[in-house]
Amino acid sequence: MIVHFDLDAFYASVEQRDDPSLRGVPLAVSGRSRRSVVLTASYEARPFGVRSAMPLYRALLLCPQLVTVPPTFTKYRAASQEVFAIFEDGGNVVEGLSLDEAYVALPDADVASARAFAEHVRARIRAEVGLTASAGISAAKMVAKIASDMHKPDGLTVVEPGDERTFLAPLPVGRLWGIGPKTLPRIQAAGIATIGDVAALEDERLYAIFGRAGTFFRDLARGIDEREVDGTRERKSISTEETFEYDVRDEAVILDVLRRQADELAEDMQEKKLRGSTVGIKIKRADFTVTGRQTTLAVPANDAATILAASTTCWARAGLAGVPIRLLGTRIAALTEEPEREMRLF
Repeated sequence: MIVHFDLDAFYASVEQRDDPSLRGVPLAVSGRSRRSVVLTASYEARPFGVRSAMPLYRALLLCPQLVTVPPTFTKYRAASQEVFAIFEDGGNVVEGLSLDEAYVALPDADVASARAFAEHVRARIRAEVGLTASAGISAAKMVAKIASDMHKPDGLTVVEPGDERTFLAPLPVGRLWGIGPKTLPRIQAAGIATIGDVAALEDERLYAIFGRAGTFFRDLARGIDEREVDGTRERKSISTEETFEYDVRDEAVILDVLRRQADELAEDMQEKKLRGSTVGIKIKRADFTVTGRQTTLAVPANDAATILAASTTCWARAGLAGVPIRLLGTRIAALTEEPEREMRLF
């Protein structure tokens, strides 16, 4: 069995945990500028339509009483480390997807013991870290991830072995891994509305709609996912990325995200006393096409200004201004523990 854990409204929940005055109010973690974007919205803000990756000015129009606080990545990383220590307790294989999301493999577990494990972990997170986590349990990775989102916040969904196809069938086809905003209208125009519709496709029509990837999508739609939890955590680089709930075209929003990511990486590297020589960005477009650009620094660095200058240069070189962006990430590699070297004129 596999358990997928997802901390609920992570950044906002950490802020509400640490400041009781923020509890129960619509909250957004964001920069102070009206050109900033919402990083995380609390569940109290979501009924107003406030969501992550939304420009702050729009969030304030939707919810004038919205309270905003700036991000504190040091706190978020510390909370994440506490939670991951709970995941790993007992030698479990853990595949971290981000600070607030991970798979945990339970190779010898049945459904009952997997449920007991998930409940125990969620109780520990609540008691020891002061946060809530939703969880999904399945024998298939994709199904576990979808299940963890079914009863948020603070929910647990179990999909028993053999029930994967039935569980997936009524869900919108857009929930299927790999179906993005650009391909979704074309698939819907072909009369495919649910994941169950994909699972039922005959070969000829399957290939006509999905091309050579057809059997891959049909297998996923039937709950067949052979991928294992990958517990390798060798760190040759430090990266951060953000998947937008809705595709982003506004370059001001893109640059603000790059600025936040540079700040986050700088804090992380300074804390670990590391410097890096290579800065790169990863851009995933609405059609899931991935573009990468990187540049090499004159000397290893770990300050936000240098990282941001390099990442914005990479963004300009990518030439994707105005193109819908689904995911944006920044990475710094060629890490070293060497002290900063002075640049000399002579």
